Amino acid sequence: MLDSQSTCRNFCFYLLPAFSLQAFSSAVEALRLANEVLGRDVYSWQVISDDGQPEASSCGLSVCADSSLSFERERIRRLISAPAVVIVGGRNAPSPHKQLDAWVRECRNRRGSLVGISSGTVVLARAGLAEGRRCAVHWEQFPIFSERFLDVVATQTAFERDGDLYTCAGGDAPFDMFLEFVDRHHGTIVVNRICEKAIAYRTRSAGDRQRLPLHSRVQLNHQAVIKVIEEMEANLTEPLLLDELVGSAGLSRRQIERLFRRELGCSPSRYYLDLRLERAHLLLISSRLPVVEIAMACGFVSASHFSKAYRDAYGCAPHQSRLPAYQRERMRSNGPENRTRQIDRRLSNERRPNCH
Repeated sequence: MLDSQSTCRNFCFYLLPAFSLQAFSSAVEALRLANEVLGRDVYSWQVISDDGQPEASSCGLSVCADSSLSFERERIRRLISAPAVVIVGGRNAPSPHKQLDAWVRECRNRRGSLVGISSGTVVLARAGLAEGRRCAVHWEQFPIFSERFLDVVATQTAFERDGDLYTCAGGDAPFDMFLEFVDRHHGTIVVNRICEKAIAYRTRSAGDRQRLPLHSRVQLNHQAVIKVIEEMEANLTEPLLLDELVGSAGLSRRQIERLFRRELGCSPSRYYLDLRLERAHLLLISSRLPVVEIAMACGFVSASHFSKAYRDAYGCAPHQSRLPAYQRERMRSNGPENRTRQIDRRLSNERRPNCH
């Protein structure tokens, strides 16, 4: 990531509001343990916030900052080369910030490497520094990111390395990504010793999956069903016909329908609809896109059809999902039976981990 001949590699961690403490500490711990294993301070880091004051994480704990954004912008102008800049975010989409965007561009112009963690990747994409690059995006943020940044090659992987741009989905994946930095600088033996100290069973590589394998998430054993579901997940914007889906599985339509009912308790078309509704739900709660645009992005031919299907599934109209939780619960208790639990059982049979 940095010049392999340099004796000290410095990282500037910029903390976005409500950043993920888990993601931030995972990255810093990888560097700290590397110094401990190597017996000297090879890596150094500093923390930056917008105003230089402590920044509150998503869990409410605050981290003290070493300097402010304005100070760093002034300092970078006096440097020949920039340190590696790490933008640490969380679940929330970052607010527009022209000074922050300008700073990361200035760092890039001075040949500084850029790292985006969780929603920190949005900042890099927003600044125009990720066009045509592979970027790891958390699966919950993936729908809106893909809709907003069409020129970015977004992936649902743990982390990605594309030249001097590094991106990470969040959670504990930054630990793996920063260990790759250490591996490139000091080799696998050092990384293995770090993992022993951290009680880390394994590390992921760039491009490794974020979520559990599909057969683990939905408790499936039949490869034909898994292949059909993978085709569904890859074609949510423009849904395929069932005959097109079953062709990739090598079975007849009747066989696939029978397998879906046996394995998942529903028809393939019902499962496909639930996948599209889940994507729509993520777009509704994580973006300000108009409902009609979300309907089109999830393969619905009309807003009225989408609204009816969404209400049947989530117990409220699409626009009402953007209301505060207590108002949604009040409407659900007074409205028709909520089918969210049924969708959850069919889609995953899992409890989604909190990666932020």
